[in-house]
Amino acid sequence: MAALTAGSISVIIGIVVVFIILAILFTFVPVALWISALAAGVKVSIFTLIGMRLRRVIPSRIVNPLIKAHKAGLPVTINQLESHYLAGGNVDRVVNALIAAHRANIELTFERCAAIDLAGRDVLEAVQMSVNPKVIETPFIAGVAMNGIEVKAKARITVRANIERLVGGAGEETVVARVGEGIVSTIGSSKSHTDVLENPDMISQTVLSKGLDSGTAFEILSIDIADVDIGKNIGAELQIEQAQADKNIAQAKAEERRAMAVANEQEMVARVQEMKAKVVEAEAEVPLAMAEALRTGNFGVMDYMNYQNVQADTSMRDSISKINKDSPDHTNDNQ
Repeated sequence: MAALTAGSISVIIGIVVVFIILAILFTFVPVALWISALAAGVKVSIFTLIGMRLRRVIPSRIVNPLIKAHKAGLPVTINQLESHYLAGGNVDRVVNALIAAHRANIELTFERCAAIDLAGRDVLEAVQMSVNPKVIETPFIAGVAMNGIEVKAKARITVRANIERLVGGAGEETVVARVGEGIVSTIGSSKSHTDVLENPDMISQTVLSKGLDSGTAFEILSIDIADVDIGKNIGAELQIEQAQADKNIAQAKAEERRAMAVANEQEMVARVQEMKAKVVEAEAEVPLAMAEALRTGNFGVMDYMNYQNVQADTSMRDSISKINKDSPDHTNDNQ
């Protein structure tokens, strides 16, 4: 009984050890994934899967896309997929893009597809855009015709991805900016805003003929003017602003002339006061000169008395003339 018990314990321990070993094996080695690959006809060594574990590569991220590519008939190797995964790329998206390109008869190699993916672009979306072109709608772009009227236009740009230029090519923003520049220049070269309203196709034809898709990751298929609107009269506003500026300049010059006239008037007043002061100074010298003449005998007393009488007569005449001017009878006679 004791021996049986010891044997049973040994068997149980052995079973537990085997179970642990199998659990570790199935955990570290993706046996289920290996079986799936064999069932799909993809030859993947079990040691290759173990090597992926050691290189910190998730085997399912490599094997599942490999199975997908093999079923689609693409010549993709496991080393290519693993190297792209280690480089930080999206393996599943690259394989999907290759399958989509293969179905659409688009020539796309794995190396170019991987390069596009590593460049940060959605390679699957690019392939889909090559098959199904994308429409980019611009905001209202304003331009001014030669007659000064502002014209606003909105365009719809139909583009197709150019896979050959996806690496290093400019994006949608550049296409929209170039189309906007072409719209502005076309409107600006129009003699009148009515020409643009009558023939909006003139804008799209002129812009499309400039080859705006050069250096971009897209090929412009068509540019359609969706809406045209009239904006402000920029020419009239500029003329009003210029007239206002000329008015301000004229007012400033007039104010300058007025200030100079006022300053000149004040200068004349000062000169008049100066002349009056000189007259008063000269009149003050008259009594001194007469006194000097009396002392030297050049001027007698009778002469002085006659001078006083003349002054008195002159003063009396002035008083009488002022009385006559201020009297009412004299005023009525003048009327």
